[in-house]
Amino acid sequence: MRRFAMVSLLLVGLVVAFLAIPYLLRGQTSRPLTGPRLDQLTYETVTFENGDLDLAGMLFLPEGDGPFAAAVIIHGSGTSRRDNPWYLSVAAELQANGVAVLLPDKRGSEGSGGDWRDTGFEDLATDTQAAFEFLAGIPGVDAGRIGVVGMSQGGWIAPIVASRNRSVAFVVSMSGAGVTTEEQLQFEEVNNIVQMGTYRFVARMIAAVTVPRIQQRETWRATAGFDPMPYWAGVDAPVFVGLGGGDTNVPVPDSVSRFSSLPYDPALRVYPNGGHAISDPETGRVQQAFLDDLVSFVSSIDAN
Repeated sequence: MRRFAMVSLLLVGLVVAFLAIPYLLRGQTSRPLTGPRLDQLTYETVTFENGDLDLAGMLFLPEGDGPFAAAVIIHGSGTSRRDNPWYLSVAAELQANGVAVLLPDKRGSEGSGGDWRDTGFEDLATDTQAAFEFLAGIPGVDAGRIGVVGMSQGGWIAPIVASRNRSVAFVVSMSGAGVTTEEQLQFEEVNNIVQMGTYRFVARMIAAVTVPRIQQRETWRATAGFDPMPYWAGVDAPVFVGLGGGDTNVPVPDSVSRFSSLPYDPALRVYPNGGHAISDPETGRVQQAFLDDLVSFVSSIDAN
């Protein structure tokens, strides 16, 4: 009896040790994202309209008189904040290199009216179109060299805008998925569960329960069933796609495959160890290689 108890304890110990391995292997592999502070940047607060909807944002103008190439940044998921270092990193780099930037407040965030929670991508794209038209009227901005920079979920909205507006001079997708909303959700949820400290095969079983629950939320129903590729196929402006290696939000290999199947050849680069923010694991800042490529791409655009 005593021997049986000892064997049982040994087996329990082995099981516990096996299950604890993911926790023991967990660790902070990269620094939190950092970037310029809002109080370090030069900008002006602006307001514009999308029909009856009042929108606001920040306008970053380069030094000099222009004419400047320009970009509208499209936010990712959730509520936007003006002090978000991810968006500010991109805006500041473009501004410092002679590109004007309009960073709108997402619908229902900061100074913008409305509510993104019950709004689909097609309607959010009209906010970006309104920002595009506003930016075209700014003195010093070259109306023939205005493009859109979609970041994360904004990479789904960017091709909608560009496929509907032939005046869009360029399109950038930074960490935007090339797969459907359903595929992206499944991939991200499994990784979220893995990061909590469990095995991937266990995470897949848990996700089979949690994903259908997420799909019942209002915010999910507004964007369910979306496939960005038909919109990307309709874009005739130059396209640059940047993805981060090791991204746990976006299935990078599947996205690369889908972008590569387009009827044109986008400029596409995967940045090693960049993660979803395409950041440097050691500094926590957006990788300079990506920022350099972004500036080079935008600077190469000729007026329509």
